[in-house]
Amino acid sequence: MYLGIINGWERDHFRAVSGLGLKGVEFCINHDVDSAKVLEKKEEIKSASEEFGVKVGSIGRWGMTRIGENGEIIPEALQHDKNLIDLASFAGCPVFNAGCNYIDSRSYYENCDSAIKYFSALIDYAKDKNVKIAVYNCDWSNFVYDPKAWSYILGALPELGIKYDTSHAINRRADYLKEIADWGERIYHVHIKGNLQVNGSTYDDSPAGLDTTKWSAVMSLLYIKGYNGMLSIEPHSHNWRGAKGQWGIRFTIDFMKKYVMPEDFEEADDVYFP
Repeated sequence: MYLGIINGWERDHFRAVSGLGLKGVEFCINHDVDSAKVLEKKEEIKSASEEFGVKVGSIGRWGMTRIGENGEIIPEALQHDKNLIDLASFAGCPVFNAGCNYIDSRSYYENCDSAIKYFSALIDYAKDKNVKIAVYNCDWSNFVYDPKAWSYILGALPELGIKYDTSHAINRRADYLKEIADWGERIYHVHIKGNLQVNGSTYDDSPAGLDTTKWSAVMSLLYIKGYNGMLSIEPHSHNWRGAKGQWGIRFTIDFMKKYVMPEDFEEADDVYFP
């Protein structure tokens, strides 16, 4: 595993990420951004990645309506996702994150079938591009965020993974440790976003390490499940901005570092217990 952070795709963004001592960056190229315009920058993105030694660890598109009222795939939405899969492939990014919206006039299983068709199209398109497809567990224009949906949709699509964020499970009052224990083998990407609970409710998305999430247990489960991707820090709180927010990011980096096994770690015979 390695630490990264969500940031933009300009050269200065790569420089800033490198300045934090991080190895990866995640792009959130959401519904209100023209994916074709970002794809046009692919040469600059790859050049900046190589210059600063910061890999593109994840690209995602949140908040986009992908399924129409009759359950049909919206061609424009599919093209946006294909553009970003092309960008991921060119930049050496291993995973693309997407969601699938719910149509209220259709049954739950009709919606599931539409989601299967949509994610199948993404998987087929990415198959020869060294890019894996993951569904994010956020409910922004997405209903494929819990074990009920995963059982049906990921059950039908063994190549589809999960982009996991503990805070979304916590906000739904779900057991995030059980979700990781049950579905950890299908997790392709992880967000590190704090969640501060007070009196049983979410009070703030405070920096990880200054919140109430059981990060030691989360990391233990990820190691047990064989996760070996990016841990992407997501600064999200409106209470942590400016100098305090910058300090919070650095606190989270230092906090999470102790959970990340060094790449040059070597097992020593004298500390091995059979």
